[in-house]
Amino acid sequence: MDHWIQRIGWGLGFAGWLATSALVLAQSGDKEGEDQPERVPEDLIPPAPVLSPEDQMATFQLPPGFRVELVAAEPLVNTPVAMQFDHQGRLWVVEMTGYMRDPDGTREQEPVGAVVILSDTDGDGQMDQRTVFLDNLVMPRALMLFQDGALIAEPPRVWFARDTTGDGRADEKVLAFENYATQNDPTLGARSNPEHASNGLMWALDNWVYSANHTTRYRYVDGEWKSEPTHFRGQWGLTQDDYGRLFFNSNSDQIRGDFVPGHYLARNPHLKQPYGINVQLTRDQRVWPIRVNPGVNRGYQRNTLRDDGMLANYTGACGPVAYRGDQFPEEFRNNVFLCEPTANLIRRNILVDQDGQLTATNAYPQAEFLASTDERFRPVNLFNGPDGCLYIVDMARGLIQHRIYLTSYLRSQIESRDLQAPIHLGRIYRVVHEGKPREMATLPAEPDTHTLIERLGHPNGWWRDRAQQLLIDRQDPGAVAKLKQRVLPRNNPLATGRLQTLWTLEGLDQLDLDDIENGVSDPDIQVRVAALRLLEPYLQGNKNEAAHLLLMRRAGFLPSTEQLQLLLTLGQVQTPQAETIMRILLLNGPPTNLRIDAAVSGLRGRELEFLEGMLSDPICGPEKAEHNPLVRRLAQCVIHEARLDRIEKLLDMAARLNSGAWQQLAILDGIASTLPPQVRGRQAPNIRPLEFVRQPEGWRKLKALQDVAEVQKRVETLTPLIRWTGDGSVAQEEVTPLTAEQMASFQRGKDLYPFVCGACHQPHGDGQPGLAPPLRDTEWTLGSESRLIRIVLHGMRDAIMVKGEKWELNMPSFGEALEDDMIADLLTYVRREWGHSASPISEAAVRKVREQEAERYDQWTEAELLALP
Repeated sequence: MDHWIQRIGWGLGFAGWLATSALVLAQSGDKEGEDQPERVPEDLIPPAPVLSPEDQMATFQLPPGFRVELVAAEPLVNTPVAMQFDHQGRLWVVEMTGYMRDPDGTREQEPVGAVVILSDTDGDGQMDQRTVFLDNLVMPRALMLFQDGALIAEPPRVWFARDTTGDGRADEKVLAFENYATQNDPTLGARSNPEHASNGLMWALDNWVYSANHTTRYRYVDGEWKSEPTHFRGQWGLTQDDYGRLFFNSNSDQIRGDFVPGHYLARNPHLKQPYGINVQLTRDQRVWPIRVNPGVNRGYQRNTLRDDGMLANYTGACGPVAYRGDQFPEEFRNNVFLCEPTANLIRRNILVDQDGQLTATNAYPQAEFLASTDERFRPVNLFNGPDGCLYIVDMARGLIQHRIYLTSYLRSQIESRDLQAPIHLGRIYRVVHEGKPREMATLPAEPDTHTLIERLGHPNGWWRDRAQQLLIDRQDPGAVAKLKQRVLPRNNPLATGRLQTLWTLEGLDQLDLDDIENGVSDPDIQVRVAALRLLEPYLQGNKNEAAHLLLMRRAGFLPSTEQLQLLLTLGQVQTPQAETIMRILLLNGPPTNLRIDAAVSGLRGRELEFLEGMLSDPICGPEKAEHNPLVRRLAQCVIHEARLDRIEKLLDMAARLNSGAWQQLAILDGIASTLPPQVRGRQAPNIRPLEFVRQPEGWRKLKALQDVAEVQKRVETLTPLIRWTGDGSVAQEEVTPLTAEQMASFQRGKDLYPFVCGACHQPHGDGQPGLAPPLRDTEWTLGSESRLIRIVLHGMRDAIMVKGEKWELNMPSFGEALEDDMIADLLTYVRREWGHSASPISEAAVRKVREQEAERYDQWTEAELLALP
């Protein structure tokens, strides 16, 4: 395996369909033979002088009623990328000083990064004192205050550092956990990729620590860090709203989010690509700068810039924050702000919640919340503050594109305006609304427990979060009784305060059934929803009768707005009574993908029984055809379970239904949805048939329904899938075994896959919603060899249909990053893994396509590829 890592050389970044080819030669972002024309006339490009903070603020355009104030600037801070206030009002800042100190990215692995503490000693709102808390760090990128110190991410390690002497400098540094941000591991040398490495380190409402660009979450339990897998979230920056919902983004996709906690939708391995996590909240990726933007990496490509020379769509979205303060007007609460440093602007998104599904809309049509005419204004992160204001981390670098992606075009732009220097700048700004005075309250280093409990009811979410974490860190037994009183509305009028009090008790492991009963009876919906979730530990094993009675009582009169959480919680119970309630909720509510997958995620191994109960219920009659998606989803799960006895029962169930009934057609459609698209309706070698001992009786009856055209059409589609011993009706093409040489290629591809594709497409090949389409059982993986080779060689862009689902891709080429034999090995692996039986791909085949397309430099589109054999 090490051999292949070495041959990849400089690394492939975050690979897969959204990956990039990475070179460390001169301009590694170039494609051989690609023309890089200037699209903005030189006389229309204004200069980009280095401005003082005061002059830079004069370039900011904001909505009426807002102003920007300086909090810190060089030399007090240098190349900031992340920050966090403590309760004393001190500002902890991560300085990634080693990042791109010249266009070649030299000396990146030098330990010049630091975490510093900034203080405002005279109370004027500007920091005036700098203390280096921890230095000699290589490209640090994340910070989270914890107990009496801080977690600091220095890839691939996260350190816990603390100051035991009171001088502000860390004198203890211990390893908290490792294998963090491995793509930015300094041991990778030139392959190290800081643009695609884990970051964020956010203590969330549920007392787990989440990260962006990472698939592990952490929790501190009994003096040790516990970890468990979670799904991938975004690229740079992570935030939560008042209710603990997580939001994130990637460079070209401005805002995504989790509608439900991710662990629910991971419960059922039979449920493929569940809906509700990593959901795109808007398709509108347009941006509205107020200066021309020729200095973006691929500004020479068509449609990157508008006709006026301004950036057309997001190319560097990052640093989201859900505003949770109390200094802005109330309508700003839980709006999600995010940065676009390449266009020198900050977006404000208004979120709308419709039955648990969120959508985002730009608050200012064809304008931005904050935009600047200064090309050196580079907002990379946003944070809430203890004063209720919004804080901006400005990296203040003219050059922010990493060398791995840097094109000759961008280098020319950088040099023409001297953007490569200086490299010692850094600014932190504060956005203030003029309608309310700014108040910067602080607490002593060791605040008393009573004060922290009071802060759980603070209107500023920053204080509620800080109080929750400090109380859990402190583990003060004397806090418990007071916290239990604060769960009651009469003692804590702020609903979000009661919500965080419940989670604080959970973090202290002091939450009892009485607290939860108070929660499920709360007048606020979000408190009730959280209480249902917190009830789940008491439902395990079905031994706590009081907990089950509480759930069933609540289910009897639950309004539709809470049903989503109830569907999730009922999946933890696994009793006939719970599933009856689930069925009633589903059949009497809207048949949305979110509700369906919330329910099915909790039915692992019981999908068939649930479907049988549903179809035998009179409520599931002819007038309920809109619930076709639910039946399809359940049938699909039975096939993915891959137990022939249960699949035979499913076929029997379908055959017993009225001929042509919507329920019967939905079952057959659900089975058909598991077929590779290219084999639907015809025989092909890539299918994995279900091999029964004898012809299933239900299948025989379905085939006999000759007078029902809709049934016969589906039977014809499914014929290649259903086989049995002695069946001679279908001539199944024999799968040619791999030769010894081809098997060796397969094994090399298997070693290569985790580094090139596995992070995005996942080891199982099913991809990730919003990030990477599936490779398993897809028409692109198993279809035309030449098309597949071209995708890897040159990349792919724009819309593409994969297994009936539309994906928006921007996959640059791998042609310069991978040699012909490596591409052949990788593609042979994906065409023969996961039960695939497609033909292997040879090095000669890759070489032939490379030669045929020697003049090609642009990414392929779906239409172009489909026009080829």
